[in-house]
Amino acid sequence: HHTVTTDTADSRTSWHVMKRFLFWGAAAVVVALDQATKAAVRTSLDRGEAWPGDDWPVRIRYVTNTGAAFGILQDQTVFLMAMTLVGLAAIYLYYRFPPFDHHIVPAAIGMMLGGATGNLIDRIRLGRVTDFIDFPMWPAFNVADSSITIAIIVILLGYVFLAPKPAPAAHEDL
Repeated sequence: HHTVTTDTADSRTSWHVMKRFLFWGAAAVVVALDQATKAAVRTSLDRGEAWPGDDWPVRIRYVTNTGAAFGILQDQTVFLMAMTLVGLAAIYLYYRFPPFDHHIVPAAIGMMLGGATGNLIDRIRLGRVTDFIDFPMWPAFNVADSSITIAIIVILLGYVFLAPKPAPAAHEDL
């Protein structure tokens, strides 16, 4: 006769290991993809050059950005590096103390960490960020930027659809 028991300590340890893997794994994958794609663009195209032609709805265009999103804070590299370090610390705290517990949360937060790290690497090594995904009428961006955006959307949707909802308050008739 076999008795099946669920050891909550083992399941907590198991979830802790999985959470760590999802967070650090997502961050590492994003940094690797970001740096590999940027290196490929830098070695394949001259700055300002695009592939394929202008008649395509999306192009690979090698541009650089010394500022932040949408070109704001141009030539403020030291400030942007300092703010990125603050942001990295905030992302790590968010990972350590998430607002709700779901498998998608550590992966999404890891994507944010990876994206911020990828752009920080560019700022430290090159003094500017390499961007290359070019849609007409939209500023060029990169894998790191995409990862951060996707992660934020995933977390916001997680709040709406996955976060535990508070129990409805009991109404008392007076």
